[in-house]
Amino acid sequence: MKTAAFACRLSLSLLLLSAAGAAFATNPAAAPAAKVVADNPALHPTFTVRVVGKGQPMLLIPGLNCPGAVWDETVAHYQRQYQCHIISLAGFGGTAPVAVTDPLLPAVRDQLLAYIKTQKLTRPVVVGHSLGGFLALALSVAQPEAIGPLVIVDSLPFLAAVQNPAATVETVKPQVTALRTEMSRGHLPRAAQREMAAGMVTDTARITQVVRWGVASDPATAAQAMYDLYTTDLRPDLGRIRQPVLVLGAWAAYVPYGATKQSIRAVFAQQYARLPQARIEMSEAGRHFLMYDDPQWLLAQADTFLKQPALSKK
Repeated sequence: MKTAAFACRLSLSLLLLSAAGAAFATNPAAAPAAKVVADNPALHPTFTVRVVGKGQPMLLIPGLNCPGAVWDETVAHYQRQYQCHIISLAGFGGTAPVAVTDPLLPAVRDQLLAYIKTQKLTRPVVVGHSLGGFLALALSVAQPEAIGPLVIVDSLPFLAAVQNPAATVETVKPQVTALRTEMSRGHLPRAAQREMAAGMVTDTARITQVVRWGVASDPATAAQAMYDLYTTDLRPDLGRIRQPVLVLGAWAAYVPYGATKQSIRAVFAQQYARLPQARIEMSEAGRHFLMYDDPQWLLAQADTFLKQPALSKK
């Protein structure tokens, strides 16, 4: 595999839109239905929530510059078994921005944990795509006892190490600081956005939607979120996670760069090496937006994972 080329493409998969703008019972039938508690949006200004369905609680967190609507088809599949709490981060995909803090993602993490407590959600399933997958890991690292099974969709615990396995937070800070400044200035031309989006999703209509969300996103928010992704290394703390974890990866988009399914899987395995209970599966055809490119496979993988018997505490 041509590592540099793959790293560039993976970075684009996670960031291009920003440049554009304890054991747990996982059988939903056995889990208690979540009670509906009146929400107070003022307590979590970094995100809004839409609740759909009933049953065991499930949080769905989107990726960079995407609103919660990216999970619409997934929610349609799960809303009869799960009470879906669909997160939209402030400033992404047309959601109203708030004052950007530095760092941003720890504030989102802490407000999500507070939301789980306030809503009395018992060990919710957390489904996260890209940045949302990173946040799902961060939630469990911070309070493993509060979180249920994790479904991580094409996300890694330390993005900077893809480009350079020897990278550390300190070594990448100068470059990422400069990139944050550049990204904060505004969006790329729409044609460039569309070209990059085509590397993340195959369907033409979906590409248009992804670009539209990028244009509607707040550049300063996206820039800070990108900075936090590149300067936070969750790998040393993955051992704190005790719940079952399913990691769904994509590799097909990297074939022109010399990648193979085995080489990309090796990247995931290396990044999740301190999380031995993680089950890693690779889509055969999907690109970064697996919920769009390979939805039947994604849902089948998640269904099988969530219906498995409770795993023994590590």
